[in-house]
Amino acid sequence: MGSKIKIFIGLDIKHQIAYDVCKESILRFDSKYDLEIKPINYKTVTSYSRPKNKFESTDFSFARFWTPFESNFEGISIFMDSDFLFLESIDNLIDLYNSKKAVMCCKHNYTPKSDIKMDGKIQTVYPRKNWSSLIIFNNEHKKNKALEPWMLNTLTGSYLHRFNWLADRDIGSLPLEWNWLVGYYKSEPGFNPKALHFTDGGPWLKDYKNCEYNKLWKDCYEHL
Repeated sequence: MGSKIKIFIGLDIKHQIAYDVCKESILRFDSKYDLEIKPINYKTVTSYSRPKNKFESTDFSFARFWTPFESNFEGISIFMDSDFLFLESIDNLIDLYNSKKAVMCCKHNYTPKSDIKMDGKIQTVYPRKNWSSLIIFNNEHKKNKALEPWMLNTLTGSYLHRFNWLADRDIGSLPLEWNWLVGYYKSEPGFNPKALHFTDGGPWLKDYKNCEYNKLWKDCYEHL
């Protein structure tokens, strides 16, 4: 693994502030890696042509799976939703990388509390829910070569979000602390958040301005 790491943060134009704070939370810590951080959504990917459907809750619902293609299938890249807030250096996440795996993610096992997501969008419940909200991609893994435009523009969301182009053995596990589902996980000795994920809605939204960990998000916002 080289020192150059590409980080793609999903950008939902309506929630630019979430993207900005997520990026700031990464940059506020020193890094030994050469980080290249950029937005990704259906507009940034020039080969994106799939029609939008009613179940897409963000502008990057499918764009995340273009990460290896957008990285020229070179090195490793990280994708994350924009509603993340890092509480420590992303170096500590990158150092968990296992080159034998095609992807690495936090393997949640939970049920959403509501059938409505932020912005009133339908909350779709499916196996491996939220696994794809933070992904370390081994762009050079032979099985990720399948992630070409023809596939990414045609295959279903369920196929992609469940990593069905891979065998289970190709999917590496990351500690849940790196994708801490706010409102679902509780701190206890030996289990504390390293990166918060405001999956149901965060402090930039009126209905969630006083949600758990809101002060940490607002502190980062004030340093923009």
